Amino acid sequence: MEKGRIRHVVAVGSGKGGVGKSTVTALLAAELARRGLAVGILDADITGPSIPKMFGLPGPLLDRGEGIEPVRSRTNVEIVSSQFMVEDEQTPVIWRGPLVTRLIQQFFGGVNWGTLDYLLLDMPPGTSDVPLTVFQTIPIDGMVFVLTPQELAALIVKKAMNMARELHVPLLGVVENLGWIACPHCGERIDLFGPSRVERIAEEYGIPVLGRLPVQPAATLLADAGRIEEHAVPEVAALGEAFRRAVDDVTQGPSTVL
Repeated sequence: MEKGRIRHVVAVGSGKGGVGKSTVTALLAAELARRGLAVGILDADITGPSIPKMFGLPGPLLDRGEGIEPVRSRTNVEIVSSQFMVEDEQTPVIWRGPLVTRLIQQFFGGVNWGTLDYLLLDMPPGTSDVPLTVFQTIPIDGMVFVLTPQELAALIVKKAMNMARELHVPLLGVVENLGWIACPHCGERIDLFGPSRVERIAEEYGIPVLGRLPVQPAATLLADAGRIEEHAVPEVAALGEAFRRAVDDVTQGPSTVL
């Protein structure tokens, strides 16, 4: 039985925790949904899930005998996450690697995704079991990389980019998060965490810069309140447009059929 059809499967990762990769994933999904596109998020950060919190979704995941049903957000973003499988948001997922990788495979192939324009995979930090499982078992069209201006973040994201390249995963582009902040008094842009490195990295790898997002206190407050979908600003709109162009530039094959 054909469960559904997904036009594009795209991973979003950073290699390093704490750079706002999940926030970028959530904002991107919400922006694509605002454009009338069908979007899903597979929260592949099994031991540190944050997507459900940002969308204000308690779960649970349901299986009516024909596969897992994703949880729908207010704007119809379809989401699966390990957070929906525990009692509350403070319960840890204490699993060994093989269990985590099997759940990732189940979240992709065992979910009734229906027809989607984009399925975003919110990747965990690191370059070990989960990224390897995703790259080797899920037909992804490419990967977007998130970093901050910090030199350490740039160093770690290059590890993730090199891993993807070694496994023949197309590099779609880079997003710099926390790139600047606007002075509340005069509006001047301040490089709060140092000078931007995103252009240099993009040039080194021959990929586009998809966006440079500022420090966004409003986004933080909305994410904490489970209302990330309400954060619509020009920088996020530009990211959505650049993302679509990048995906279109590298994908010419048929949709993924589950």
